Amino acid sequence: MSPKKKDQKKKVTKKVAPKKKTQVKKPADKKTPAKQSASPVQKRTRKTPQLVRGMKDITPPYSDLWMKAYHACEGIATAYNFEYFSTPILEEASLFQRSLGKSSDVVSKEMYVFEDKDGSKLALRPEMTASTARSYITQGMLNRSQPVKLWYFGPMFRHDRPQAGRYRQFHQFGCETLGVHDPAIDAELITISYNLLRDLGIEANVHINSIGTPEDREQYVVELVGYLRSKRSYLSDESRKRITRNPLRVLDSKDPQDKEVVEEAPQIVDWLSEKSKNYFMSVLEYLDEADVPYVLKPTLVRGLDYYTDTVFELFDTEQEESSQNALGAGGRYNRLVEQLGGQETPGAGFSMGIERILFNLESKRKRAQEIAQQEGDDAVVEQEPNGPEVFFAHLGENARKRSLRLIEELRREGIAIKHNLGKASLKGQLELADKFGASHSIILGQKELQDDTIIVRDMSSGIQEIIDQKKLKKEIEKILGSK
Repeated sequence: MSPKKKDQKKKVTKKVAPKKKTQVKKPADKKTPAKQSASPVQKRTRKTPQLVRGMKDITPPYSDLWMKAYHACEGIATAYNFEYFSTPILEEASLFQRSLGKSSDVVSKEMYVFEDKDGSKLALRPEMTASTARSYITQGMLNRSQPVKLWYFGPMFRHDRPQAGRYRQFHQFGCETLGVHDPAIDAELITISYNLLRDLGIEANVHINSIGTPEDREQYVVELVGYLRSKRSYLSDESRKRITRNPLRVLDSKDPQDKEVVEEAPQIVDWLSEKSKNYFMSVLEYLDEADVPYVLKPTLVRGLDYYTDTVFELFDTEQEESSQNALGAGGRYNRLVEQLGGQETPGAGFSMGIERILFNLESKRKRAQEIAQQEGDDAVVEQEPNGPEVFFAHLGENARKRSLRLIEELRREGIAIKHNLGKASLKGQLELADKFGASHSIILGQKELQDDTIIVRDMSSGIQEIIDQKKLKKEIEKILGSK
């Protein structure tokens, strides 16, 4: 073979050799991923979607406590003759802007607002009072017998900073009474909220104040602005802005820097009209009769534009008291319905934060269960109403004040009776008793109040007898047992 051919052979060999090496490597590359796929440790999986920040699943065993709280809310609302209702989670954004105030923290910082496909502005409801007023107007509730008493339990949404007991989707229980401007209604709502917490195992403090009417506040605001301007250098940046925009909101500030200035501010109660003062004093008298403890809080104004007259908040006595951890709050809103385009309609209500309440209960749950085991009951007592067969009526202002206590005492004994503190006339109350189908009415008048007696009337025959108030529970049980 010639040298030339040998060189060509070598060249061919050199070219083929890399190809052989490449071919040898390919099977090795195929085997490596095959081994990896066979290993469960190295197998790739899809990432599980996580909870959105500020949201919470309601799962056992937490859901057991949740349902007991729900039934406690349902039981007390039913016992006080409130009817369940619900509104959509989505509302027009303008509803809350008009009712709560554009400068409120809820609207300016916390409300979830977005544009719908048709270009309209919608909002996830941040609270229920404005939705209640809207529903009262659009559903024609003005044509119903007044007052209209409604209760709800559902989710609200605010872009707040998540922390213990506070979520961006949270749930509220609340009661709203529309159609009557009466201190007895304010006291009834406070009594319900206070007794609900006690039923769940929480001893509460009620903070209460009156902010009067818008006319009362006009002169007070002038005095307040002058004071705040003199203390401007001590206030937080946000409160300095509010001096001009909405000075009352400085009193509702959550910033620790503002605390001392707020505590020394002029008190709004000193600027109330005689009518507003007398109304507030009457609310307190009802609470005294109902044995509901309260603390007068001159700086309490609540952070929403629609409030008038009575405002209140509730706190666990074992927790630090601040607006950050209030378990519930409410007040009167006499001009809200009119502000939203309806007729002039007084209203009042409250809401309770379910997550906040359960957060408190969870920390006490072990102790509550130990006590419950000794008493042979659950940590949260669920009371079943007996049925609307007895109606409680009052005659006279003093008798009406005492009614709250007697109704509550009966409820604690498991006896739920129909009543309506919003009606003053005995005739109107007995007409309601007929409407409810009550077989008997309990009547407390001025004379009975003095004698510690009470009247039991058979609604079908009209026959009535006077009994000692101490025998009332046994008498009602006898009536209910005969049905």
